Amino acid sequence: MMMGTTTTTSRPRWEHFPHESDIGIRGIAATLEEAFVQAALGLTAVIADTDAVSPREKVAISCEGTDKEILFLDWINALIYEMATRRMLFSRFEVSFAEGGLQGRAWGEPIDPVKHHPAVEVKGATFTELKVYRDNTGSWVAQCVVDV
Repeated sequence: MMMGTTTTTSRPRWEHFPHESDIGIRGIAATLEEAFVQAALGLTAVIADTDAVSPREKVAISCEGTDKEILFLDWINALIYEMATRRMLFSRFEVSFAEGGLQGRAWGEPIDPVKHHPAVEVKGATFTELKVYRDNTGSWVAQCVVDV
């Protein structure tokens, strides 16, 4: 299992978890917003080293809905769409929830194969292992499997 920023549950982090031929992404943090941010970092880390991606250009992302799991799936799929259509990778994210949805921002730069060494292309987030919940420590967890 690859780990994000730290291995303690008190700090925000992301992780990958195995799933047959695909890969799971999981964001864990004290707030729901930060869990979505950490999962987005985990998404980028499936493709490339997040430390190699400069947060130079901002992209705004909006998702509508009230179901946390569907919003999470939409957030991850919106990021995948933006990466594919803009040929970008992202390394900084912000998420806020408003009535009826989510407002997000992602910062990144165009993909440079020499700088970023992209490993795979993520095709989409799936309903497999889709969960958004509070764990027994009170941390928020947002996870799903992405199709690579």
